[in-house]
Amino acid sequence: MIDHVSVAVRDLDRAARFYEAVLATIGIARLETRMATVGFGKKYSEFWINLRREMQAVPADSGAHVCFRARTTEMIDAFHEAALKAGGGSDGAPALRPRHGEGYYAAFIRDLDGNRIEAVTFVSAK
Repeated sequence: MIDHVSVAVRDLDRAARFYEAVLATIGIARLETRMATVGFGKKYSEFWINLRREMQAVPADSGAHVCFRARTTEMIDAFHEAALKAGGGSDGAPALRPRHGEGYYAAFIRDLDGNRIEAVTFVSAK
C-alpha cells in the first residue's frame, strides 16, 4: 500500500553516509542521488532522505517513526551497532519486545537529525 517514505535531514551528504552504513546491515542500498534527495531500497527507492537545511533537530517526543524489516536478529544487532558507530543515538537496544507481539525483535535508533528509525524481525519460539 505505501510506495515510499521520506525523512528530512539538515546535511544531505552527512546523512547519506550515515544511512549507507546503517541500512547496508539490513540489505538496503543507496540507489538514487538527486540534488536535494537520496533514495535507498532493495529494488527501487522506498526510503528517501530530503534536504531541509533550515529545519531544527527532530524533538525526542516526535511521533515520526520509520521501521525496516530485517531477516535476522544478527542484522538487527548490526543495524543498531552501525548507527551508534556512525554518530546516531540509541532509542532502544536490540531486544525482544513482547508488548509489540510474539517474537518481535527490534532496535530503535535516532539518526543524526533525530529521526526515529527502527529495524525489526520476528523470531519463532523454540
